Amino acid sequence: MGELGASVTKTVFAEARGGNAAHRLTEIPAGMVNSVGIPSSGAAGYLAAQHPAYLALGVPVIISVGGHRHNEYAPLVVELNGAGDAYELNVSCPNLDREGTVIGADPLELARVVADVRRVTTKPLIVKLPSMLSSITECAQAAEDAGADALCVANSLPALALDPRTGAPLLGNVMGGLSGPSIRPVALRLVWLASRAVGIPVIGCGGIEHPDDALEFFAAGAKAVQVGTASFARPSAAVDIARGLRDECRIAGVSSLAELLVARAR
Repeated sequence: MGELGASVTKTVFAEARGGNAAHRLTEIPAGMVNSVGIPSSGAAGYLAAQHPAYLALGVPVIISVGGHRHNEYAPLVVELNGAGDAYELNVSCPNLDREGTVIGADPLELARVVADVRRVTTKPLIVKLPSMLSSITECAQAAEDAGADALCVANSLPALALDPRTGAPLLGNVMGGLSGPSIRPVALRLVWLASRAVGIPVIGCGGIEHPDDALEFFAAGAKAVQVGTASFARPSAAVDIARGLRDECRIAGVSSLAELLVARAR
């Protein structure tokens, strides 16, 4: 596990929550649609039961924090009492509410969240942006101007999965989030735009299953990548990708991913 740069927790909320009604996840040919609803044991429950398990992985822990309103994030970070090496502000989950509304699509609300949290911690802040918004450039710049240290681009796409026989929604919450290989081209476009709009690092996220997928994100401007959906079917996916990238560098006779991209472009 030490081969990874960091682990990102499942999103923590201030209060315990049970998540959405079943059925919560359905597979599609190129990924999945989920509406888990981010069950959480609350800040106290996370610190008591889950944080020690993340620490045991032996890599930096990035705590993902969430809320329904902009003023819920900063108090939660205070309650976490300095746990974690950084915080990822999840302002973009599309399946908490039936209508799929997200704070991160509004530059003003997004800036309020980041500024509020910036005032209560000196630890690095990563803002996870949504995949559907009117202007990734405007939202990325709003996050940077408010004090974000990095961006994660992007969260799952709002989606609806229906039973082909009955026409009824397959998920208990009706709406969900589409993730997996099918959204990779969408995420790549957003990374390309965001990385050229801000001076802070962009972390690519969306449909990464193999080393070449990660290299696409680095070529688009990402400085790091996250692996999510691939880990459902293959828990070792992130480590496999890290090892694959190392092997690609060795085969090409280079010592960094930047050099590997240059070598591949020749």
